[in-house]
Amino acid sequence: MNLRVTVLIDDEKDMLKGIIAEHSTGKNRADALNKALELLNSKLPKNAEVVDFEVGTYVTPVTRRAYGVAVAVYNVPIGRKNFSEFTTGERRHLLERVLREFNYNPKVLNISELARMFGVSRDSIYYDIQQILKEK
Repeated sequence: MNLRVTVLIDDEKDMLKGIIAEHSTGKNRADALNKALELLNSKLPKNAEVVDFEVGTYVTPVTRRAYGVAVAVYNVPIGRKNFSEFTTGERRHLLERVLREFNYNPKVLNISELARMFGVSRDSIYYDIQQILKEK
């Protein structure tokens, strides 16, 4: 079985986008498809909006084994939260992305402003930057 997927992504909508594909075997086509759909549904993120999906089945000629395939394209709305609610890991990830854009030059950052935004001390921001540069 061949599967070809073409997806047009709309960058205007601020959402996480994804594709999930699952397959399963079963006693018959309906059983295999139900198992594949259960797997797919268990892996869909919470609050996901399914944009499109495709399901199919096939049976191998020699073994007569039935297979079910399910593919879903989805969007997940991005929940916004205040910078002061970021965990240490989230804060470092955001700082690392900014530093990467500026070729890991910490002089582009205003430490006092970042500390105020994240609701932490300047020392915490300095330490975050040191850890990011050390891991780089």
